[in-house]
Amino acid sequence: MSSPPFPPPPGPPRGPQFGPMADHPPGPPCGHPHPHEDLLNLRIASVFVLLVASTAGALFPILIRPSKNSRHLSLLFDFAKYFGSGVIIATAFVHLLAPSFASLSSECLHGTWQQYQWAPALAMMAVFALFFAELFAFRIGTQRLERLQAAKYDTHGHNVGDHGAMAAHGPEMGTPSVALAEPKQPGGVEAIELNSAAAGKSAASITDPKAVTTSTADLDLERAREGHHGHGASLGVINHAVLAHLVGIAILEFGVVFHSVLVGLALAVDKEFRALFIVITLHQTFEGLGLGARLASLELPGRYQRWVPLCGALMYGITTPIGIAVGLAVRGTYAPDAPIASVVSGIFDAISAGILLYTGLVELLAHEFLFNPNMSRISNKRLLFACGSMMLGAALMALLGRWA
Repeated sequence: MSSPPFPPPPGPPRGPQFGPMADHPPGPPCGHPHPHEDLLNLRIASVFVLLVASTAGALFPILIRPSKNSRHLSLLFDFAKYFGSGVIIATAFVHLLAPSFASLSSECLHGTWQQYQWAPALAMMAVFALFFAELFAFRIGTQRLERLQAAKYDTHGHNVGDHGAMAAHGPEMGTPSVALAEPKQPGGVEAIELNSAAAGKSAASITDPKAVTTSTADLDLERAREGHHGHGASLGVINHAVLAHLVGIAILEFGVVFHSVLVGLALAVDKEFRALFIVITLHQTFEGLGLGARLASLELPGRYQRWVPLCGALMYGITTPIGIAVGLAVRGTYAPDAPIASVVSGIFDAISAGILLYTGLVELLAHEFLFNPNMSRISNKRLLFACGSMMLGAALMALLGRWA
């Protein structure tokens, strides 16, 4: 029997390959949407669960803001404040900066994204951008305040302070009082005034150095009493320290809200939904505590004292559900591993990391612990409580980074 005129085609190569094929192994799947229809009902329910958890976390410090004779609430409020500071700093490092490195170093990206580490550069740009924005905003606001103070217009009938400036918490006409001058505070307290008639003490007893020493909890109580009576920023005009605090809180709100939308989008399309759902619920609740405590510490004039913190908390509460809803709507076409998705996610994470790093290290750590004169006068026990609360928040948030 004669052999066929043409040999059969060779089969697939076996064993190790050499040559051009060896230089181009199969890469990761890039740009292919893979919607997960499993647990769709639970994914939809997560919109409402995250709405409740995020809003409750942000509202809790605002609602328990300590009032007169509420020492236990003051301790709880301080715990939420310092715990939240640790949460925000850990979020910047573990939940934002690290993922931005991964996204912008994806194997699906080519060109300049593989030639330079853009994640730390973008975070650095965000830090400097915020610094200059806060610098100019404070300068413009300060000039505006000086013009208002120069007018010597007092809508509440308070006295005008020294050098033509209106007293921060001036007494009503004819009411004897003693003002204890304190260095300017990040929270906007420039002076703590004690009414000698109401306190039933003489001026000599009030000016006793032991009586002047104030713990952080007592300072929070004083601020809360002023806010409760609608004089958080006194004359209806925000003073310089309150302006700086307000700008810092606005930056923090922007960074947290920006990040929360991306968290919701990732949750809606992630295949490991169950574990991620639990972790993100805790993540958003803890982050809400930190934001809510800072919103509650704002000192604003009149009705703003009540509704500005509430609006800030509600805005934070709806951002993650909005991100989840958007993710569910585009789950059929959205590919988390697509090049454009990796670039957008990495850029946003890096910018958010820069925002929270600046806010956490400058506004929350430096201003609260280093530049706050009350911190040098409180007891070691109180200082340990503040630092321990902060480290607990950072540790728990860093631990959550193991799963999300």
